Amino acid sequence: MEVIRPLAEMTGWSRKLTAGGKTIALVPTMGYFHEGHLRLMRMAVAEADTVVVSLFVNAMQFGPREDLARYPRDFDRDRQLAEKQGVDVLFAPSAEEMYPPGFSSLVRVEDITATLCGKQRPGHFEGVTTVVAKLFHIVKPDMAIFGEKDFQQLSVIRKMVKDLDWDIEIIGHPIVREADGLAMSSRNIYLSPEERLKALSLYRAIEHSRLRVREGLTDAGRLKDEIKDIIQASAEVTIDYVSIVDSLSLADKNIIDKQSVLAMAVKVGNTRLIDNCFLCSKK
Repeated sequence: MEVIRPLAEMTGWSRKLTAGGKTIALVPTMGYFHEGHLRLMRMAVAEADTVVVSLFVNAMQFGPREDLARYPRDFDRDRQLAEKQGVDVLFAPSAEEMYPPGFSSLVRVEDITATLCGKQRPGHFEGVTTVVAKLFHIVKPDMAIFGEKDFQQLSVIRKMVKDLDWDIEIIGHPIVREADGLAMSSRNIYLSPEERLKALSLYRAIEHSRLRVREGLTDAGRLKDEIKDIIQASAEVTIDYVSIVDSLSLADKNIIDKQSVLAMAVKVGNTRLIDNCFLCSKK
């Protein structure tokens, strides 16, 4: 596996591959890999001739009071894990080259960024779409793979690619969970043993919601109230949002149907966690 840092070198590598008829899959990450990341990589290996994993902690998508400074980092560990999955290139650009002095361009997706995490984290998705647009331009992939845990992020990237007519296939990978149901996240490392137990309120809410829908409940407002009761029963768990939205538009829904997605964000202690599920399926 090669490690590439300069942007021009990464683009040159990709151009040589595509000139030879090879397909490229990109897995964008901020590092500190867990099993969820590794499954994205293995999917990419199965889907394309060559795989590039980008590792870049993108300061632009962090707010002023968020966890940029303490975001977990371990480059040597990540490099070894990526190589074991069959990754061809680990692309790890510097912040100085990604955002040189005078950088002032942003990529913005409207509407679907105005709710959920976009509402709670102003400017977050401008940072996401800008860095992903740059990665697409630099790596020139045929496809890119994202986890469905960040459901709004996946929707925003798909919208951006569609609106800008980029010939890139966007593939979502189902949420990868721990044995007890907690969605895998690099931020889980922040949780104390007691906080980790409290974080399971998210998965309890998902299981309760699916059961209630199977029983015939269609009132989204009533279900959200029940979910809030479940989450707030755990001390030191603060709700950012509990929403039931349309899977395409991300607009709030009053009546639950096959396109309804439950999306949640909570703070367990000082750690912000997100989770989601389709309410009418096991997805």
